[in-house]
Amino acid sequence: MPTLLLTGFEPFHTHPDNPSARAAQALDGLELPGDWRVHAALLPVEPHAAAGLLLPLLDRLRPDAALLTGLAAGRPQVTLERVAVNVMDFDIPDNAGRTYQDAPAHAHAQAPAAVLSTLPLRAILAAWHSAGVPGHISNTAGLYVCNFVMYRALHHLQETGRAGVPCGFLHVPANAAVALAAPQGRPPMPYLPQDEITRAVRLAAETVTRTLA
Repeated sequence: MPTLLLTGFEPFHTHPDNPSARAAQALDGLELPGDWRVHAALLPVEPHAAAGLLLPLLDRLRPDAALLTGLAAGRPQVTLERVAVNVMDFDIPDNAGRTYQDAPAHAHAQAPAAVLSTLPLRAILAAWHSAGVPGHISNTAGLYVCNFVMYRALHHLQETGRAGVPCGFLHVPANAAVALAAPQGRPPMPYLPQDEITRAVRLAAETVTRTLA
């Protein structure tokens, strides 16, 4: 039975919830057309701990596709990330209390400066639009843990001879819980209902598996 690995992140910073985690948990074990099964995992919001969980999981599970997800609070819609870069640079502490400046995501001398998503981006975007889900393709995954995870997963698949495994990242907007917890006095935070976020992730997963049928 082919497997799609779906990851989300735990809550972090001032956010009391993480809609990527809720979507991953809701879809864990889901059976998709073509006898695919979704295997979900929750990642810590700390780069090295996240890699320590994700990379062995890629080796042990050997998924036929990997869809990584995370929260981009402030974005108004779901976004597919085109590229991840070999840089960590953030002043919002991760969940271990650390920040990074001009640090590599992978310090190996042969690590490329950037890697590109191998997901069927245009097909996913078309599926979202056909289903009435607002979404677009983004050319920056930021320099926080989401970018780190995308970079390390794609590079690891390349290093282990599995570059043909579709893999990439999508950001989801805030859900109501995250939006309601936003600090007072700032502009209202855009959000989507959690059910819509989960539907968007499911549509992306279905599209990935359909392109591999």
